[in-house]
Amino acid sequence: MKALTWQGKGNVSVEEVPEPRIEQPTDAIVEVTSTAICGSDLHLYQVLGPYLRAGDVLGHETMGVVREVGPGTGDLKVGDRVVVPFNISCGQCWMCSRGLFAQCETTQVRQFGKGASLFGYTELYGSVPGGQAELLRVPQAQFGPVRLPESGHDERYLYLSDVLPTAWQAVEYADVGEGDTLAVFGLGPIGQMSARIALRKGARVIGVDLVPERLALAAKWGVEVLDQSELGKVDHVAEAVLELTGGRGADATIDAVGMEAHGSPVAQAAVAAVGVLPDALAKPAIDKLSVDRAAALIAAIKAVRRGGTVSVSGVYGGEVEPLPMMEMFDRGISMRMGQCHVKRWTDDILAVLEQDEDVLGVESLATHRLPLSEAPAAYEMFQKKEDGCIKVVLKP
Repeated sequence: MKALTWQGKGNVSVEEVPEPRIEQPTDAIVEVTSTAICGSDLHLYQVLGPYLRAGDVLGHETMGVVREVGPGTGDLKVGDRVVVPFNISCGQCWMCSRGLFAQCETTQVRQFGKGASLFGYTELYGSVPGGQAELLRVPQAQFGPVRLPESGHDERYLYLSDVLPTAWQAVEYADVGEGDTLAVFGLGPIGQMSARIALRKGARVIGVDLVPERLALAAKWGVEVLDQSELGKVDHVAEAVLELTGGRGADATIDAVGMEAHGSPVAQAAVAAVGVLPDALAKPAIDKLSVDRAAALIAAIKAVRRGGTVSVSGVYGGEVEPLPMMEMFDRGISMRMGQCHVKRWTDDILAVLEQDEDVLGVESLATHRLPLSEAPAAYEMFQKKEDGCIKVVLKP
């Protein structure tokens, strides 16, 4: 079958790879009908290369049709149309029983001290082949796949794999409602959906980014936008939010950017230096000494009001982040973060998606729809933010 594979830093290619097969009773094989490129895939494209091997299949936003099932997959059956959550969880362990599906004890990668295994996301998270391919093996299929109506627009449901639940959790963690002010840092797909979800809850939303197309899209949905390229330093961004909130700050903020934020030149240089080390040296450096480009996180901390909440959905990988702890303590800030517990939010999101009107605009989020064969060029375009690219959907 054809699959998008990692070949080296900044180098992915579509290759012929062996078709997946049932390996465990709880496995299923899904024929992929749509798969998307996620912003966190770009971390693999650049920063996290030392944890990948040439030929690893990428991708964790996937939906399709079940083509084969193992004997332990419960009532899942061949022909079911499903979307596949990006994290692999059993639904029965101590963590899963508490709704902490991203920490599933059945699939935890204990070798690296990490949580639940993820599709297409390095040896740190299990080296499970991803879904930017014609076929996908789905472990723990007795619990993971979300069954969908037999027909309909794929993109009405595709983002249930990651974007929608991650954005939903970000807003839930921010704990905003009618009349509250939420500032969203980063208006990529997660930031866009976080803003729309918060607006539906009656919140006022301020959005920060520096890509014109992202700012324009957010503004179209009623977000008050701030162009970071005009504001400059982290403190200036935070001051702009404070000015819009009468000097108090937002009730909550969301960092929807993560480890590769603009505005962190020293950290960017450190990340680049690690990137040229041999893997044997780069891995311990990343694991114990890494520093993220944390400008968005710092801005989110500085822009929230006293007693407010910072919700972090952007992916980070650092171990020695310099945070303004005295300021955070003095102002009584709460922080909530982590990989999304996808199945925890599925029912709530499905209730919204199943309305006749596309109230979250999921069917129009993708700016580029391309065949799988064009995935390498799409990665480069997405990474460089070219051609107004906000979201790419691939069709195997």
